[in-house]
Amino acid sequence: MSEQTDQTPDNAVDETQATIDSVVASESSATNDAPAGAAAADTGSRVEQLENEGEIAADYLEELLDIADLDGDLDMDVEGDRAAVSIVGADLSQLVGRDGEVLEALQELTRLAVYRETGERSRLMLDISGHRADRRTKLEKLAEETVARVQESGERVSLEPMSPFERKVVHDAVAAAGLTSESEGVEPRRYVVVVPA
Repeated sequence: MSEQTDQTPDNAVDETQATIDSVVASESSATNDAPAGAAAADTGSRVEQLENEGEIAADYLEELLDIADLDGDLDMDVEGDRAAVSIVGADLSQLVGRDGEVLEALQELTRLAVYRETGERSRLMLDISGHRADRRTKLEKLAEETVARVQESGERVSLEPMSPFERKVVHDAVAAAGLTSESEGVEPRRYVVVVPA
């Protein structure tokens, strides 16, 4: 009797493991279009996937520029773990909007266009006329100054509300300086708080 009792859990474990292995294998092949355990789905295919996202985004944005009768050159790149597309042109300030509001909306529309084509959620970053690059530089300087204030006073400092992109830039700069930061509040009034060490 004890043999049967010992054997039943083992059989159940074996069957459960076989089911898990089967599900994992089918999900892997469905997501990667490669057999489970294939090493090919590593860095190379990820870069190709991001380049494909950039191309889809560029096509979408090119159509948008044609419809709006605006001139602009498109530049695609892969930055870290995301595709990046930049539009540069004579005067594209209307595509940036006040405080980058139109740019944020265009980025979301472009991500949706990529999702529609690939079925995968995209973290694509869009920049227009260098707006994000300029903003990044200013935010890094703000983060440096805030870190100095926090180190000097030993007290928390709250910054103005920012977009998710802006908060990430500040968080990264604060972490690089050796301090920690937190996001508080509710969108669209979410802001960064720099905390003393």
